[in-house]
Amino acid sequence: KQWYQRRVRGILVKGFKKAFPALNLVSEEHEEESIEGVTAPSFNHPDIIKLANGESSVSAKDITVWVDPLDATKEYTERLTQYVTVMACIAVKGVPVAGVIRKPFDDQTYWAWVGHGTSGNLASLHGSQEQEDLRVIVSLSHQGEVKDVAAKAFAPRQVTVTPAGGAGYKTIEVIKGSQDVYVHTTLIKKWDICSGDAILRALGGKQTDLRGDEINYSHELDPRNEHGLIATMHDHEKYRIALQATSKS
Repeated sequence: KQWYQRRVRGILVKGFKKAFPALNLVSEEHEEESIEGVTAPSFNHPDIIKLANGESSVSAKDITVWVDPLDATKEYTERLTQYVTVMACIAVKGVPVAGVIRKPFDDQTYWAWVGHGTSGNLASLHGSQEQEDLRVIVSLSHQGEVKDVAAKAFAPRQVTVTPAGGAGYKTIEVIKGSQDVYVHTTLIKKWDICSGDAILRALGGKQTDLRGDEINYSHELDPRNEHGLIATMHDHEKYRIALQATSKS
């Protein structure tokens, strides 16, 4: 685990710092480290060059980059590699505008730049269509708690709760239409959720805390989101209000 985190950190975090020394970057592994000998990343990807053509500049002070070098750390140690992702997100004035979720063990990369474009594997994904049963994906660590809340909130619909590791994995499952709603009821760090937020925005989905507030990803604020999370591709407010009403009852 530590070798993998160091390797990814060397590529992402140090690479960003090498290319953009003034960058506001927040990472799960955020201690200061030397970037001596680190190779700056290439910016010659043809898709990005095409999308960035004519794009206006943004002040560095307004940008925050969030990096999670290993999401689903516990699952990685248990060899549940289907849940493991590497994530990077760009926020401008606290608003997520671009996100990347890499599934290294499936060799799949999902990315989106709000208002500009997405990776090809996201182009045809629009979430699920409403059906009789509601599928809710939750963290492995508190599946029982959410199952009870969801069953009460969404009654009389039948609710199927699927436990899974990794915030990135769960968000992609909602985008793919394998799940309808991603619910998290406890504290979660912003490097776990910024990339998914950006991709959802680019595809017309939505992610908020359980109060309905959009999450601010400015580096000047607390990296912890303490008010839960709900992510959907459709009917966001309907699901959120139902959950909120149940939690207050």
